[in-house]
Amino acid sequence: MATTTAAPTLLTLQAFQEARTRIRGVAARTPLVRLFAPGLEGAEVWVKAEGLQPIGSFKLRGAWNKIAQLTPEQRSRGVITYSSGNHAQGVAYAAGVAGAKAVIVMPSNAPAVKKRATSALGAEIVEVGPASSDRKEKAEELAAAHGYVMIPPYDDDQIVAGQGTCGLEILEDLPDVDLVLSPVSGGGLLSGIATAIKLSNPAVRVIGVEPELAADAQESFRSGSLVTWPAEKTTRTLCDGLRTQSLGLRNFEHIRAYVDDIVTVGEDEIRAAMRTLLFSARLTPEPSGAVSAAAILFHAADLLPFRKAVVVMSGGNVEPEVLKAVLAEESRP
Repeated sequence: MATTTAAPTLLTLQAFQEARTRIRGVAARTPLVRLFAPGLEGAEVWVKAEGLQPIGSFKLRGAWNKIAQLTPEQRSRGVITYSSGNHAQGVAYAAGVAGAKAVIVMPSNAPAVKKRATSALGAEIVEVGPASSDRKEKAEELAAAHGYVMIPPYDDDQIVAGQGTCGLEILEDLPDVDLVLSPVSGGGLLSGIATAIKLSNPAVRVIGVEPELAADAQESFRSGSLVTWPAEKTTRTLCDGLRTQSLGLRNFEHIRAYVDDIVTVGEDEIRAAMRTLLFSARLTPEPSGAVSAAAILFHAADLLPFRKAVVVMSGGNVEPEVLKAVLAEESRP
């Protein structure tokens, strides 16, 4: 199903620079960790370790950038969002810092580890069906009924600006980087990173990565029209954080303007990348956080040319049972 509407205004570099100042002291400035693995000997590959954020994912960047700008009156009403887990934790954590109530609409199939973490941060959880459209509709209904302020998971300028601070840090820590790979779902992280990087250094190539089983973003990017995949297709992937059925409108326009390509990886490749990150970089990724590493480990020839690449590990909130199963599988090259 294709949709069209008026294109939003694209963000300026100033929005990302202001967000970087705003999130300092709440979101962590995560490190780049060198990745050594077979097949990568001819280039430097670094991992942007967003799993080391206080909530275990990049989502805190955008959530705090948005919530920090609310008025006292808005904070007093409380905030609400819809999320499969990581944005839920980001909003819950940021709301706690701001002293605001947080209500989170989560899918029934969200990982238990993410539900527990969100609840532990003081948020009220409302469960709905597995479709991303289900949780969005319920959140909008509750916001209208109770006056909560909506903190969208990705289709929002302040969310995009916050996530894009990750790109500014990459450029500061590795000025001669020539390729950056980022996971993509709703598009908040990819659109933010790509815009911040391209406005700072247009020569750096930025490529999005998503699972083959949830490749709506690639289809949208390559067709030039925003498409939606049904939940029964996107929920097939192990990557619970990448099951969003469509890119956000703002995200799509930024991606069209600044992203060089979107590629896909297989489920076995994602599992193998998780093991490589764990054993070679000593980082523990969730499946969604491993897709960028999977792309460079298994499809490096398709990404050439590059000498210094950064793969964004977007999160580390992996369910113990999933990690155990992945580690128990026979290692693959």
